[in-house]
This record gives sequence, structure tokens and C-alpha cells, in this order.
Amino acid sequence: MRYAVLYSSGTGNTEQVARSIYAALPAGEARLEAVGPDTAAPVEEVLFLGFWTDKGVCPPDMQDLFAKLSGKQVVLFGTAGFGGSQAYFDAILQRTAALLPAGNTVLGGWMCQGKMPAAVRTRYEAMAAQNPGDSKAASFLANFDHALSHPDQADLAAAAAFASEMAAKVEG
Repeated sequence: MRYAVLYSSGTGNTEQVARSIYAALPAGEARLEAVGPDTAAPVEEVLFLGFWTDKGVCPPDMQDLFAKLSGKQVVLFGTAGFGGSQAYFDAILQRTAALLPAGNTVLGGWMCQGKMPAAVRTRYEAMAAQNPGDSKAASFLANFDHALSHPDQADLAAAAAFASEMAAKVEG
């Protein structure tokens, strides 16, 4: 079985996860590639498609790739600055899966938290300064600080285990 691990990474978080997934797939049976504006429709039957979260779904460059897909077995993976809730990650995966054209099959999905750019913290600090005592701003700042260490080694190991599980499902 041939696999492609294709990813869009805004800050490097998703690239880290993609590399862990790629390393967990059968040697010599996978390729790893960042998605760009000229990414052609992949020939592999099984695609691991990785993305950073942009407004609750995958970013436009990944959506452009989705439009080129037909008859593929797809495994979604991604990172999101907000985390801590599997329900939140599941909702992102469901919204993203809904963007795939009919005729593709989603085999599974996996996500973890990822660190955010410093500009996001600056925005949250301004929000907190404008509304002292605002619990929402305080929770955004706490989440930002928690996300700084992600994806961590445990996240990367979990991504690799997920990839192995998906490959076994396909091969089995």
C-alpha cells in the first residue's frame, strides 16, 4: 500500500506531527510533502492530510487540495491553538471532513494542541487590559501559555501510534 502524508503548517506544529506520522508508516511506502498552491492530486490511495486550524476548519490551501481528490481513503490530522477538549477537536475534524468531495472515504482523524504565535498572546493581553477581570480573556491567556509546549513528545508519540493504527486498518 502506498501512502502520502500531505500537510499545511502555518507555524511548524502540523509539520512536526506530519513527520511523526510519516516515520510511523511502513518504510519505503510513504512520501511526505508540504501542500502548496501547485500541489497536484496525489496518486496514492491512502492520504494522511494534515492541517492547522483556521476559523474552525483546515486552511484554504488544504481545501484547494481537497477539491482535487476523488476515490481516496483519507486520514485527517491537525493542530489547533485551542485544545484540552476532544469534543472541540472532533468538531473541527467533522467540519473539515465535510469539505471533502463525495467519493472519498474518511478512515479516521486525530488532533492535538499546538503553540500559537506571540501576536496572539499580545491580542489576548490587550483584551484583558480593556476588560479587567474578564474571565474569558484570562482563560485565553491561560490556554495560550499551556499551548506553548505543544505539540510535545507525548503528542508526537500519540500521532505516530494513530498512524500505525490507521495503516493496520488499511492493510488489515
